[in-house]
Amino acid sequence: MLRETKTENGKVRGIPGADPRVTIYRGIPFAAPPVGENRWRAPQPAADWDGVRECYTFGPISIQDQPGVGDNLYNREWHVDKDIPMDEDCLYLNVWTPANAADEKLPVLVWIFGGGFQWGYTAEMEFDGERLARRGIVVVNVNYRLGAIGFLSHPEITAEAGDYPGNFGLLDQQAGLRWVQRNIANFGGDPDQITIAGQSAGGGSTLAQIACEDNFDIIKRAVILSGMIEPADPSENIFNPQDLKAAEEAGKAFFDYLGVKSLSEARELDAFDIRDRYAEYVKDNPRFFPIIDGTIVKEYGLKKFKEGKSAPIPVISGCTHDEFVVDGVNTVERSVKNAFAEAQANGADKPMYYYNFMPDIPGWDDPGCFHSCDLWFFFESIGKCWRPYKGYHYDLARQMCNYFANFIKTGDPNGKDADGTDMPLWPVYTADKPVEMHFTSEGAKAE
Repeated sequence: MLRETKTENGKVRGIPGADPRVTIYRGIPFAAPPVGENRWRAPQPAADWDGVRECYTFGPISIQDQPGVGDNLYNREWHVDKDIPMDEDCLYLNVWTPANAADEKLPVLVWIFGGGFQWGYTAEMEFDGERLARRGIVVVNVNYRLGAIGFLSHPEITAEAGDYPGNFGLLDQQAGLRWVQRNIANFGGDPDQITIAGQSAGGGSTLAQIACEDNFDIIKRAVILSGMIEPADPSENIFNPQDLKAAEEAGKAFFDYLGVKSLSEARELDAFDIRDRYAEYVKDNPRFFPIIDGTIVKEYGLKKFKEGKSAPIPVISGCTHDEFVVDGVNTVERSVKNAFAEAQANGADKPMYYYNFMPDIPGWDDPGCFHSCDLWFFFESIGKCWRPYKGYHYDLARQMCNYFANFIKTGDPNGKDADGTDMPLWPVYTADKPVEMHFTSEGAKAE
């Protein structure tokens, strides 16, 4: 097993997974700590280290509201650890590899977590990459800055940063992608076979990354789970990004709220104080989200996808059955189908695959097919969940993880199940033949 390898900054040592054929490297720095003068600055190169870095534990999570506090659905589901380490020094990634040697050239998945660009972290239970790694894939998940730390803009930042005036969380993701391209061969991965995937805000991030021309040579496939969303109210900033000038004005207002007169003063504030003041600020003001900055985001990612201008690559996208339902309409389902049809009408000719996740979801809270519940299934991490899932749920999770793995390997989700039989065919979705894959309590069904 590949328990020790090298990166551009030094040697690293991993630990065996539950399956000892998989090695896990946790907490590898891919950029310098974004603290002090690096706060509200594009990610900078990581420092070298001597000896072998023991990568046994996850790096700190990004500054955000404390997970595990309160009894909301998502705290019950996976944000269960209220004592998880949190720090502004958060730019770390994790690697799961099944490789025995560094020259195996296995396909690679780069995963971007969701959470509305305000919450989330790579250590969440559902993102365990081991089941995908067992299927011959090198899995990487990348941390990034969130909220006011990750997405604030301000005229002083623009004057200082030039081409990188905001969207620091997206720039972190891009830095992670580029680190993977440069280093993943040392973990047995193929830098020419990188799939990017994410869910919710991670899906929106995936849209942004495949819309950025600078990434076209890196990304070969994309999976966008519940991330193509045109809301009923188009004024919502998470879906309708501000331009830089408007974002700068919002940043000035936040600095006034913090009681600071300059960027240098704001950089001297404690990051947790900024977090706590931000939590109060957003009770009466919009949150900070990705913006049109003219560099990494020149145009809203979904708009660019629909125009057929995103990276020319195969895509999977879809929804959970009961998420974002307004007036009886699943807005994600509507958005994905519209986006696929418009992109194809505008010349996009790579395969697009649509799914709708709709099994029964057990539990005393009777949640329905809620936003994000498909993650346990795509990663086949369902055994970590508290819900009393039954055998047929585990069968569906195996199927869905197989489809996910096949797509990462080839750009086509179809292939064999664990017993060697063909899985149900998942056809390409087109406006002429709008066949979709339904993931149900009875298994996968194309309809």
